[in-house]
Amino acid sequence: MKCKHEICAMQILVIAATALEIEPFTAANSQVDVLITAVGVPSTMYHLQKRIQQVDYDCIIQAGIAGTFNHEIALGKVVLVQQDCFADLGIEEKEIYNPIFNTGFAGKDEFPFLNGWLINSNETLLQSDLPKVKALTVNKVSDSVLQKQQFLSTFNADIESMEGAALHYVCLQEKIPFLQIRAISNHVGERDKTKWKIKDAIENLNSELVTLINGLTN
Repeated sequence: MKCKHEICAMQILVIAATALEIEPFTAANSQVDVLITAVGVPSTMYHLQKRIQQVDYDCIIQAGIAGTFNHEIALGKVVLVQQDCFADLGIEEKEIYNPIFNTGFAGKDEFPFLNGWLINSNETLLQSDLPKVKALTVNKVSDSVLQKQQFLSTFNADIESMEGAALHYVCLQEKIPFLQIRAISNHVGERDKTKWKIKDAIENLNSELVTLINGLTN
């Protein structure tokens, strides 16, 4: 499978968990390939791995919405993820949580991890004006105060998603340049969706995605 548009200066793939998150971009896009992976780590890893066996991409961009732990990040704001992790891969005993790297079952500096993190050192990320954040990836989104406290004290991350670390893990393993951009739709733990800013987040996300793609292709 080749890039479907001969004018592409780069082979770029944009991935998202749901079509809704990047619908405005998809409707206007005429330059890059798009892949909807579905929600969650397993589906993201499977569909991304399958696609990169078919196409040699120069860059993969994951775009989506996310929750934030950091109340200094305004709802609707778009951020660039510099490092991510599989936050709920670990062991909990008597309400004390230890990530897998603290249990002796995995090495925190075993490639592609560095001190337990999946770090993106892409030069494009470093040049971007978007705020750089630490993220964590979970299999279970929750309103649990305990889970929120555990993750904050363990990782001190800014945002939470359900797919980000999957992108980082696959691309670091395969040595493919990548970027993860997220627009903040809600505060972590807040399940009252009347307080969420999904519309604003999606609008801002797609605007920044267009700007990013134009910068890479022009």
